[in-house]
Amino acid sequence: MPKILKINHLEKTYTSGSKQLTVLKNISFEVEEGSIFSIVGPSGSGKTTLLGLCAGLDHQTSGSIELCGTSLEDLNEDERAELRNKNVGFIFQNFQLLPTLTALENVIVPLELQGNKNAAKFGKELLTKVGLADRLHHYPTQLSGGEQQRVALARAFSNKPSILFADEPTGNLDEETGEKVIQLLFDLNKEAGTTLVIITHDLDLANRTQQILRLKGGKVISNEKTALVK
Repeated sequence: MPKILKINHLEKTYTSGSKQLTVLKNISFEVEEGSIFSIVGPSGSGKTTLLGLCAGLDHQTSGSIELCGTSLEDLNEDERAELRNKNVGFIFQNFQLLPTLTALENVIVPLELQGNKNAAKFGKELLTKVGLADRLHHYPTQLSGGEQQRVALARAFSNKPSILFADEPTGNLDEETGEKVIQLLFDLNKEAGTTLVIITHDLDLANRTQQILRLKGGKVISNEKTALVK
């Protein structure tokens, strides 16, 4: 299978005063196109830092990152932003909705940035798929946590991303609501044929993916395919 994400000997070091802190050490792995891949580890293991690097939101200290066939180190900030706008979706633990925009407006922002003239129509269709047809014009403060995350799901899929990064997507939800959101995420992902990379500390969720990369102390301790692999 073609690889949509290739990470080779990745390291990330931060400087604080006269001290240096290495949070990722010699990370290497590949993600197959169309697969569901999880990255697990305890708090402080480097999961979110790794996600930011993989998506081109931050710069590595050393090593290489190839995303959607493009080496990120060859791109300037504008080119990275364009790559993300065309190919990448995000779902965050704290939803990251714009508070001054309605549910529909939050969903169609990526489409409008692309100049899509059918943004409103497609946004309504996505919100209907996630069960929010009657919440189109509600603001985030008028929605429950589960509803806000469903808006975030619809927004993440609005630009039909080649790869979607989900950072602890159920971290702020109760168990029942979280399960509904994850099922929606998997259903939308299957329909869209998107590659899904989930950052989580939830081993039950990770075991529902096709490959699990385990981090501890900024290092890979295992990288294994599961029984779900195609």
